[in-house]
Amino acid sequence: MTKSISCKDAGKDCSWSAESTRNDDDELMSMVKEHVLAEHKEIELNPENIANIKSLIKVTKRFWWWG
Repeated sequence: MTKSISCKDAGKDCSWSAESTRNDDDELMSMVKEHVLAEHKEIELNPENIANIKSLIKVTKRFWWWG
């Protein structure tokens, strides 16, 4: 299973995206935080915003036997 997220998912005019093939939200959120701190300094990474960002994570691939 692969999880992904992009700035476009959040309505931003930014082409950045990230993908985790380990089904690991923490890995993905680490990439998101790094990107936000570097490119979107106007976004505060408070618990509410982090929860909103996590809600945008998508499952993009499934195993062949998993529907």
